Amino acid sequence: MATTSTSTSTSTSTSTDSAPRPKYPNPMPLSAAQEQQVKELYYKRVRGYCAKEIKAFAECVVNRTITATWVCRQQRLAMNACMVAHAKPEEEDRAREEWFASREARRRQREEEAANVERRRQEVIQMMREDEERRRKQREEKLASR
Repeated sequence: MATTSTSTSTSTSTSTDSAPRPKYPNPMPLSAAQEQQVKELYYKRVRGYCAKEIKAFAECVVNRTITATWVCRQQRLAMNACMVAHAKPEEEDRAREEWFASREARRRQREEEAANVERRRQEVIQMMREDEERRRKQREEKLASR
């Protein structure tokens, strides 16, 4: 019986070890907005790899409308080929890793912004109280001088 449980635990650990694990630290499902942020990073990275081809195509199509289709065909094909070559799931995984890595920095930034808003709110409240106090004293002085 001990042999059976040992072989079972060995086979269980082997099956979990062979399963691919994501490289990013938190494989939690993302919301639609978070997925959109990951996609934006992904597209930005791909466009970065193909910046030269994109620039060549953009320069070609300047001041062209319908004729851009056949006049700039070579640049368009080069740009599309570059983007297809770099638009791989591995690149999307790298973008996801980058998103998770920068998540803590974004959280800190939101907290700092919230603290600044709260600090400013307290300043405004204090100024309003001081203004009310000043007006109250002015009214009392007017009433006392009568």
